[in-house]
Amino acid sequence: METKGTDEVEKLKSRFMSAWNSVKYSWVLKTKTSFSRNSPVFLLGKCYHFKAEDEESPTENSNAFDGDSVMGDVDGFRSDFASRVWLTYREEFAPLPGSTVTSDCGWGCTLRAGQMMLAQALLLHFLGREWMWPGALTLEPLDTETRTSSAARRLVSSLESSFQGERRDDAPSVYQCQGGAEEADAHLKEVHHRTVVAWFGDTPSAQLGVHRLVHLGMTSGKRAGDWYGPAVVAHILRKAVEEATDPALRSVNVYVAQDCTVYNADVVERHSARADALRDPEGLAADGMAAVIILIPVRLGGEKINPDYFNFVKGILSLEYCIGIIGGKPKQAYYFVGFQDDSLIYMDPHYSQGFVDVSKSDFPLQSFHCPSPKKMAFIKMDPSCTIGFYSRSVQDYERISSELSKVLQPSVKDKYPAFTFMKGHGRDYELSVPMENREWPFIRGKRKAGATAGDFVLL
Repeated sequence: METKGTDEVEKLKSRFMSAWNSVKYSWVLKTKTSFSRNSPVFLLGKCYHFKAEDEESPTENSNAFDGDSVMGDVDGFRSDFASRVWLTYREEFAPLPGSTVTSDCGWGCTLRAGQMMLAQALLLHFLGREWMWPGALTLEPLDTETRTSSAARRLVSSLESSFQGERRDDAPSVYQCQGGAEEADAHLKEVHHRTVVAWFGDTPSAQLGVHRLVHLGMTSGKRAGDWYGPAVVAHILRKAVEEATDPALRSVNVYVAQDCTVYNADVVERHSARADALRDPEGLAADGMAAVIILIPVRLGGEKINPDYFNFVKGILSLEYCIGIIGGKPKQAYYFVGFQDDSLIYMDPHYSQGFVDVSKSDFPLQSFHCPSPKKMAFIKMDPSCTIGFYSRSVQDYERISSELSKVLQPSVKDKYPAFTFMKGHGRDYELSVPMENREWPFIRGKRKAGATAGDFVLL
């Protein structure tokens, strides 16, 4: 009886915290971000110009999303950004493994940033970089005030129902897709789009969902509610894809660089893996070769980011095969997808949303796409991050490694590149080895006292 009473207290506490976080993380979202019309904007390898060709005189910074005017290729950027899969804090999902926790608010931001990077790689794999979601430009701006008011009402409702012993019914409303696809190609793209999003659903059965990631994190001593760093998340993502049972995911492998070194033979080996499993009727990998997602945990400085790396980060985000960066600023993880001038453009997971049942064929997609990009000065970036690339084939990897090797050539004042490419194999890294027992020499040479091992201290 005592155990039952303790469980009830824990459940009540969990529901209270979920509702409270819903209020707390509804205040942080800005609906508008200022962009300059005079500088190009880079988004995952694509370049956009907001200044119209016939515009004569320079103008002050303006909001590209304020609706007052459309200059240059604003709509192209808006559509591209909003087509990326946005994964944020969620609440009121099934309890996470080994716990009564039903929300990742306050601690799961690095997991969400990792999910977004992986989702981008899968969009590239199944849909290509030119794909845009048809509903991207129809997304409504995120209204912070309305959202917060709604969250506050739900907090009161949650507390009332908890004390009355009632169960809330928060079943998501059914979203009706806009008509049937007129062409088979459009229909197939919609299926792939929904499939990718569903893999990241907040259910125990989702192949790449937070439940699965937390379960895999438990093998390295992590529990629901613990913080995760970008290096740890990279290994968890690798394991999640490796153990995925969905046939479509057999056409993708994940490689995580060791000690800031990418071993060419290891990547080529992963391209050749699962070859027999790739001969499926849908032709997901007709060449019989798996694609490889390359994740490289690095540290771009000591306690703070070294400004010498700013141009390096810009160069990486300008590449068409880059899938972004799991990074952020101290205590907050973001998914960096681009830049303008000296500001990074990112997708923010620190926004609490309700559970969506992705098992329904017509589940609503709006909450998985963000209409509002955010910007952050480079100087605020935490030096610990994980950089991602997508390689479709061995030939693709040879081109990527050759191009990156040139980008990584250190300047006269630099002592070492952020990471390197080496011939041959590197020793495999086992996720079961506790991270605290492993030294990550992200900074080659003498380590500063107090430097972290590649992880954030999250909220």
